Amino acid sequence: MKLNFKMTRKQFAIPYVIFLAVFVVFPLILVLVYAFMDENGGFSISNFAVIFSDGTIWVFLKSFLIALITTGVCMLIGYPIAYILSQAKYGFPKIIIFLFVLPMWVNFLLRTLSIKFLFEYVGIQMGYFTVITGLVYDFLPFMILPIYTELKGIDRSLIEASQDLGASPNKVFLKTIVPLSVPGVISGALMVFMPSMSTLAISDILSNNKIKLFGNFIDLWFTYDSWNIGSAMSLILLLMIGLSMWVTNKFSRGTTARGGLW
Repeated sequence: MKLNFKMTRKQFAIPYVIFLAVFVVFPLILVLVYAFMDENGGFSISNFAVIFSDGTIWVFLKSFLIALITTGVCMLIGYPIAYILSQAKYGFPKIIIFLFVLPMWVNFLLRTLSIKFLFEYVGIQMGYFTVITGLVYDFLPFMILPIYTELKGIDRSLIEASQDLGASPNKVFLKTIVPLSVPGVISGALMVFMPSMSTLAISDILSNNKIKLFGNFIDLWFTYDSWNIGSAMSLILLLMIGLSMWVTNKFSRGTTARGGLW
């Protein structure tokens, strides 16, 4: 007897829909509900007021500044590396990319602990420098890979057309290559900035618990059973991520539509 069993695409998608509903949508709904609820279960927006008091706003601004510095350093280091790797004439990009991606196979806590031991071995005191260095060390591949992908996808005929029009190498780089790689830069910046803003383990380990960032504050509120305030802070962070993605998509579409800044 032959079974006539055939699954459609919609049926294949059912496990993924269930997974998203349980592990993504449901937790987000919980965060949203707790953020607008007081300890007695009533509606309240007082949880958001905590962010502007008790020094929390300064922690938020400090986290924002550290994330901004980390993103800038990653961009300064990552763009030249991605550009060199994208040039086929060097002939070794896959090996270099492999070396950059290789540390990501190790858990980031182990990588952070290893760099802490290195700092202690050379006698560097734990503080802002070690925290930012650790953030750059952990998130640099997230800056390199999107820029590298964007640079590799640039239509070479556009570069050749610039050269045929008499543009110098520097002008070709600044007026053609850099504008066309902006979507990759924005993606990389977003992938570095947001985890830097919300990190908690790296700041704890590389400052010996002396530096508290916004992610540490969220963790503390949840640890001390103040889920409402912790949810309000998490919601603000989620809104920042959503706003950043919206701006990124809009800016990327505009750049692509113009085809560069010429």
